[in-house]
Order: sequence, then structure tokens, then C-alpha cells
Amino acid sequence: MKEKNEIDPQVIFNSRLINASPQKIFSAFSEPEHLQNWWGPNGFTNTFQEFNFSKDGVWNFVMHGPDGRDYINKSIFREIIKAKKIVIEHLNAPHFILTVTLEEVENKTRISWSMLFDSVETRNNVAAYVGDANEQNFDRLENEITLIK
Repeated sequence: MKEKNEIDPQVIFNSRLINASPQKIFSAFSEPEHLQNWWGPNGFTNTFQEFNFSKDGVWNFVMHGPDGRDYINKSIFREIIKAKKIVIEHLNAPHFILTVTLEEVENKTRISWSMLFDSVETRNNVAAYVGDANEQNFDRLENEITLIK
């Protein structure tokens, strides 16, 4: 089930109820061999150079677009609560804080994805494509979860 809810003019918010446990979804984030398969919108692939999944750990990677362009990304994991919450600070432009929460709901998980941008203007500049890209990310996550034991 797809859901959208704008909660703040600087935020892009997406949420979905996924048929998997919070632990399984957390594994899809914490295990780079899974994360690299689903991170990003449709058609994107990833090459991870550094992945330190711990508080203040660095995550450096390149997203390879379907158009052949490479997008360099540097992020810091600011908070990690196993199977409940992940906070990632994306350091490249546009700068944002991504807060991911996982809530168990009737043997499923509600994943909420809140991207806080530095300004309303920055948020508005990317809103036309980021909301849909996040939904594609959720689709890819749901597919990847079927591979996690």
C-alpha cells in the first residue's frame, strides 16, 4: 500500500506498508550486498566504496544512472536503532537528512521515509522527481526483501 503525506514544507515524506518484518527490512539496509541492489530509483545501480553501518559511520558510493551518468554520494549514518530507525545525513548537494522509521503493524512493517532539506526552495526544486523516485526505491526494496532469509 502506497502512502504520501507532506508534513513540513521542507520535507518530502513517503510511507508504505510492506509485507515483511522490521528485522528483514533493517537487514536490507544494514547488509551492503542487499542495499546496493535496491538503493535508488529504477534503472540505477550502485558501487560502494565505503560502507560503515554504525553511528557516525561513512557511506561513500556512486550511483550509476540508466543514462550512463555517475552520481557521487557521501553520507553519514547519524543514528541507528536496530529494526526501528536509521538517520542518514546526505552530504552532497542537495544536502538533506533522511530519517527512516520501521514500525511493526499486524505482522507487516510500515516504513516511513522523511527527507528534510535545508530550505523550502531546495525541497521544491527536487520534489517533482524525488517523491516518485522514493516510491521506486520502495518497490525495489520489496523485491530485494524476497532474497533475504
